[in-house]
Amino acid sequence: MPSFTHSHDAVLLGLLQEAVPFTAHPFAELGDRCGLDEEATLACINRLKAERVIRQISAIFDTRSLGYASSLVAAKVAPERVDAAAAIISAHPGVSHNYLRNHEFNLWYTIAIPPTSRLGLDQTVDLLHRESGSLSTRLLPTLKLHKIGVRFDVEGDAKPDDQAAPAYSEKNRRAVQALSAGEIALVQAMQRDLAVTPTPFIDLAAELGMPFEELQAMHREFLASGRMRRFAAVLHHRKAGFGANAMGVWAGPQGDPAALEHLGTVMAAFRAVSHCYERPSYPDWPYNLFTMVHGKNEAECEQTLAAIAVATGLTDWQALYSSKEYKKVRVRYFTDAEARWEAAHCSGP
Repeated sequence: MPSFTHSHDAVLLGLLQEAVPFTAHPFAELGDRCGLDEEATLACINRLKAERVIRQISAIFDTRSLGYASSLVAAKVAPERVDAAAAIISAHPGVSHNYLRNHEFNLWYTIAIPPTSRLGLDQTVDLLHRESGSLSTRLLPTLKLHKIGVRFDVEGDAKPDDQAAPAYSEKNRRAVQALSAGEIALVQAMQRDLAVTPTPFIDLAAELGMPFEELQAMHREFLASGRMRRFAAVLHHRKAGFGANAMGVWAGPQGDPAALEHLGTVMAAFRAVSHCYERPSYPDWPYNLFTMVHGKNEAECEQTLAAIAVATGLTDWQALYSSKEYKKVRVRYFTDAEARWEAAHCSGP
């Protein structure tokens, strides 16, 4: 575990990852729960941000529920071209994560495309495939979301086979509905890093020109509709003491939705699994279940994946580790960046 400056750091970080209370004095409330007054809590959070343990405190939205099309993408790139290809792919504003991983499909990225896109998801990925010079590209969208929600065990009391119910899964989502202009303005404001001040949400309501109680009501509605997964802190995982992450890919049964549903539920129940999805398979990619696992080292990741293998009985699986990070940012919703990229890369009306 990391050597935190103060004993209350781990407790506060644990609370911040779960949810920031959407109240008049949220940091005072968090401080009360770990024995700090408001001033000390604000100082502690600012220090953890300066030390790059906390990456951002903001709303964490569900991309699909906002009307965006998104996917994980696996690309096979010649080793001598991989850095150049990664730079071309990372230049797309909708690409939030881009990693080199230890597999023949060596470049892995996530991309989100707004509902206003002229190209859409498939054509955008096809264009990136051609521009990057990739030898092969496989679109791996989510077919079923079993779990999403990174919550690092900064307290240090978790075991590789610990169980915990998913905080967010497919059942939290509702049918996609177009957002109003006011809702889009809310998303644009709440995706920013929250000001570490005594009354950040009151100040945000004033900026949006609405009463604080109205902003609270919109926050509740976004949570209830599944558009927002939570309002919380995101950590720099290495600074928080988690030096390894493994993408476990599993070959589940083909053409058996009930079996895949059961296996996904079993996998998602592991506390150390932050993401669990069913995705499509291909003749050259037989893996249709994905689990993301973080650990202090590779040995911890392997222990969790081995426990999942025992629990599911699956024998055809691999652990893909990232060896180079090309891009890791938060998705920025409802900006004009994608439109500018399309204008620069596409011809015609």
